Amino acid sequence: MTRPKDGQIIEAVDLFCGAGGLTRGLLDAGIRVRAGFDQDAACRFAYEYNNAGAAFHLADVADLTSSDIKPFWSEGAIRLLAGCAPCQPFSTAANSRRGEADSRYDLLDHFSRLVTSCLPELVTMENVPRVKNHPPFSRFIARLKRYGYDVWTETVECTTVGVPQTRKRLVVLASRLGKLDRKLRVPKPTGALTVESAIGHLPVLAAGDQDPRDQIHMARTLSPTNMERMEASKPGGTWKDWPADLLNPCHTKESGHSYRSVYGRMRSDAPSPTITTLFFNFGTGRFGHYCQNRAITPREAAILQSFPESYRFTADGVPAQFSTLGRLIGNAVPPRLGEAIGRTFVAHASMHRCSLEATSR
Repeated sequence: MTRPKDGQIIEAVDLFCGAGGLTRGLLDAGIRVRAGFDQDAACRFAYEYNNAGAAFHLADVADLTSSDIKPFWSEGAIRLLAGCAPCQPFSTAANSRRGEADSRYDLLDHFSRLVTSCLPELVTMENVPRVKNHPPFSRFIARLKRYGYDVWTETVECTTVGVPQTRKRLVVLASRLGKLDRKLRVPKPTGALTVESAIGHLPVLAAGDQDPRDQIHMARTLSPTNMERMEASKPGGTWKDWPADLLNPCHTKESGHSYRSVYGRMRSDAPSPTITTLFFNFGTGRFGHYCQNRAITPREAAILQSFPESYRFTADGVPAQFSTLGRLIGNAVPPRLGEAIGRTFVAHASMHRCSLEATSR
């Protein structure tokens, strides 16, 4: 674990914290995360159980003010405010009008409001690359610069920070301490970034089965027709590999030819595709296991998101539900991306301190 030099502490508050992906990464980088805010109560157990010292607060970020956040930062700490707003309004909107109809579209403006009312030394956010095409993002960046922040933005391919998944995210780092490095400090590689290297060691399951030692290593049941489709699917292939009698009617339409990534198997020798909230469904993406006849499990999805295998998402005695786990895992910031962000800030804070000390001598 990397820690700031000379006793310097970075303390963070994580808005839109979800199940704690970003918080976990920041903690692994040596940043002290004091609190997480989210309006989804289902996130509380995972967030607090796995991230000691970080308290979960059930709240809508749109209702927060600076007085709700400032008390979590200690006097003398370097303050970090993280705000990874929901990506759905920006990733699913075919045009700005549809995006603006989603109430979540304004959450980036609320994050910007909290930044300028708290004025923390450090700020970070991440979202889908398409967010940069929307007015709230432009307003956010302009406001950061107007308040004296040095701003770095880049679309990051998550495999470059150690996530075994072809997920692309737009990352923003901002600092009032001084000029930022123009690159992320990447965590130490942990091995080959392939699906097989990440999840190949897990117990074999059939569709509909659950690992008795891990309640979220469970595979959704397949209908007889979908089992035939699964058996006919090739790793990295498409539904065009199937016999004609297994095709959906929509596949034969002209409009269906562009949706070749549904009903697909992952490749064993490559990173996984982007993990979405529906990863447990064979028919909603390339979420078929590379060699077992089933969709991937929530545990496998969490590992492909770079969560530690020991990360718990459900409390003892609470039934695991695919829809809830899909939301917690699919919407999460990959912890390894969070760690890269945290390491970058730790190095930045240390260099800034050294620079100040040299200037004062």
